[in-house]
Amino acid sequence: MGSRLTIAPPEDYVLARDVCSYGYFVLAPNYWDVANQRLQRALALKTGGASCVIDQPGGKSGALRARFDRTLTRDEQREARAQITRMLRLDEDRASVRAFHRVDPRWKRSGRARLFRSPTLFEDVIKTVTSCNVAWPSTVNMNKRLCQTLGAKCENAHAFPTAAKMARTRPGTLRGRCRVGYRDVRMVELARLFVKGEIDEAWLGDPATDDEQVFRFLVTLPGIGPYAASNIMQLLGRYSRVALDTESVRHGRTVLGMTGTDAQIMKKVAAHFEPFGEHKFRSYWFELWRFYEQKAGASHTWEREETASAFTASNF
Repeated sequence: MGSRLTIAPPEDYVLARDVCSYGYFVLAPNYWDVANQRLQRALALKTGGASCVIDQPGGKSGALRARFDRTLTRDEQREARAQITRMLRLDEDRASVRAFHRVDPRWKRSGRARLFRSPTLFEDVIKTVTSCNVAWPSTVNMNKRLCQTLGAKCENAHAFPTAAKMARTRPGTLRGRCRVGYRDVRMVELARLFVKGEIDEAWLGDPATDDEQVFRFLVTLPGIGPYAASNIMQLLGRYSRVALDTESVRHGRTVLGMTGTDAQIMKKVAAHFEPFGEHKFRSYWFELWRFYEQKAGASHTWEREETASAFTASNF
């Protein structure tokens, strides 16, 4: 019998809605169990991997339960709890949600506000790099291979690679076995920066550090351009920038009825969401997400190996 943790979320927290809110929930090692409406994944703890299943047995707004495949020490339990808190954004309280809904009341009834992310900033950064300049099915495949090749082995699962592990990996291994292409050297360089402590999550997340400082720092990192930096910012809880890419152009044309060149539409999309201020990424993202759900069904019904793996703009 492995360890069990009970975690009290914000009183408005709904696991299925708030996990299935951002594309990373279908990237390995995450697995959303549609039949049982629960999240499964392996966590990379300092002492090794540990698989867990997270559910909300009491239903909406109830306590969360995390069950592990092995017994965790007290230190491991604290680390696991912190990783789960980050991943599920349990540290974003109702005040943050209300502030967003005041700016954009379209999402108040559904309660949408929190966006799923990873247990660590390193995993978020690498996942962002694997999502740039590539079709979504390739992003799914890259993350699956990264876990299988470099992740700690747990019971029937692999964790996401740690920064220390990736920092020791030859770029050729990433390119050949994980199919990351041109990203290989940059990913190793990023991992080494994390290991050296040169990417300081405390500073990046500190309210005293303004968004412009964070953005300017992020774009200096290997493989991180304006789109990736803006996306990493929202993963840090900074929603003041829209991460503009080809999906933004599609959204501008298909949903917002904009015309012009791609560059013109990107500018128009950015201007369209400007009134949402420090919450503009959330407003933008939930518009995208609503469009996806209109095409593919409610996100909590998406099977990772079926709907989610085929999820690409060309299908819409």
